[in-house]
Amino acid sequence: MRKIDWFLVAVVGIISGFSLTALYYLGLDNNFFYFKKQLLYAAIGFFLMAVASFSDYQIFRNYSLFLLVFYGVAILLLAGVLFAGENIRGTVGWFDFGGFNFAPVELAKLAIVLLLAKYFSLRHVEMYHLRHIVASGIYVGIPALLVLLQPDLGSAIILIAVWAGMVIMSGIRLRHLLILLLIGAILGGIMWVSFLKEYQKNRILTFLSPQKDPLGASYNVRQSVIAIGSGGLWGKGIGKGTQSSLGFLPEGHTDFIFAVIAEQVGFIGVLFLLILFMLLIYRILKTGWQANNNFSRLFCVGFSIILFSQIVINVGMNMGLLPVVGIPLPFLSYGGSAAMINFLGLGILQSIRAHN
Repeated sequence: MRKIDWFLVAVVGIISGFSLTALYYLGLDNNFFYFKKQLLYAAIGFFLMAVASFSDYQIFRNYSLFLLVFYGVAILLLAGVLFAGENIRGTVGWFDFGGFNFAPVELAKLAIVLLLAKYFSLRHVEMYHLRHIVASGIYVGIPALLVLLQPDLGSAIILIAVWAGMVIMSGIRLRHLLILLLIGAILGGIMWVSFLKEYQKNRILTFLSPQKDPLGASYNVRQSVIAIGSGGLWGKGIGKGTQSSLGFLPEGHTDFIFAVIAEQVGFIGVLFLLILFMLLIYRILKTGWQANNNFSRLFCVGFSIILFSQIVINVGMNMGLLPVVGIPLPFLSYGGSAAMINFLGLGILQSIRAHN
């Protein structure tokens, strides 16, 4: 118990408090549906974090078969959801278990971080060989392709960002990095032509030209920017946001919960929230710095990349600085899969801290 990072637990608890407060006032007209479910998800998440904290993370480090099975299960679920998943707003990315939706891509993110941490920790002195970069890219490419087929561009970007970040941290030659950038540009063109749906292209095009479709593809972003701007310095007050409470801002409980909070607590409150996120990332990286093995260090780097990239993308699309790609804000947006897997990741992190 003494080895648990209680400061990190407190930070996550405060962020979850922001989430529950926002969802409570959004639920005044729907019998607090999202609030009740998110409260349950948070409770399960803290329980999973506690269980993982008191378990031994070295089962992932020392037993390759266990890790491969974990990765294989994630791949099978990603493939299965394409055939048996529930279609929500044009995306087939969730299994429906009697009112509880599970998104296997969230499990895949954690599996990829664990697998790459294992792979790179065994070969970090040989990362100058191009074959290791290619092999690790295949591990990530399979789930990324399955995610694109859902289609879920945002989550595919997160998986690729995790791989790229961990490759760079593991050591890579400059020419190999330039080759990867060139390949990435080529794949981006292929994705635009072959994989992206029309609505995804419209989101990107309206991001580049917001006035093109103000009542269609760019409507959500325009309402989000209005909500954030109307919050001013101190906000309109908890539960008093007009854009969110009057229904002008769509998806206020998921993709645009940052705008909901910004309207209520203003610039000062949002600044405090972003400081909490940065403290969370710092504590994760600090655990990695203090770790006594490469697997632990790389896991902390990979997990921090997942959270940091989701924060940047979600806040960016709320402010109209990035295209809308449907990325939730960690520990803040409504959703059981993301919340519980993120808490599980923090539990593994706590186990690393306790066993070092």
